[in-house]
Amino acid sequence: MLRSLGAEVVPVRRPADLDGVAGLVIPGGESTVIDKLTRMLGLAVPLRERISAGMPVLGTCAGLILLSDRLADARPDQQTLGGLDVLTRRNAFGGQNESFEADLRVPELGSRPVHAAFIRAPVVEEPGEAVQVLAALPDGRAVAVEQGALLGLSFHPEVTGEPRFHERFLAHVRAA
Repeated sequence: MLRSLGAEVVPVRRPADLDGVAGLVIPGGESTVIDKLTRMLGLAVPLRERISAGMPVLGTCAGLILLSDRLADARPDQQTLGGLDVLTRRNAFGGQNESFEADLRVPELGSRPVHAAFIRAPVVEEPGEAVQVLAALPDGRAVAVEQGALLGLSFHPEVTGEPRFHERFLAHVRAA
């Protein structure tokens, strides 16, 4: 998605890879595994420092979990990178069989709805005062949030070919 929008994309697998990076995407996947890998590879502390220093980050699904300051239904040993003043519930909709798609109103992205794919998705239960809720489900549960240069999404915009969140993320990178 980022390449299609003209961005140079490099993988970050070790602390030295962060040196030339202006922004970071933390993708979906298994948040507990990503947490363990960032700690094992020595990335957790440098990532926390860069996030605290204002590096733009887009976190989708597991990435939202890792950007959250607080978690519900997490393993006792699970850690996050933090940055988003939110309480996020992991697997808020259930397991793989409860995955679904929905159209979301996101006024900050224009009048056309965002078609979103939720796959074992988290949900933001308690956004802090500095957090802007960009999108919520009809029942009011927040599924897209922004705080400064941090964007957290419960869903996978790349699965449905939705570029507008990635465009917003790249705008944060250019501004930084």
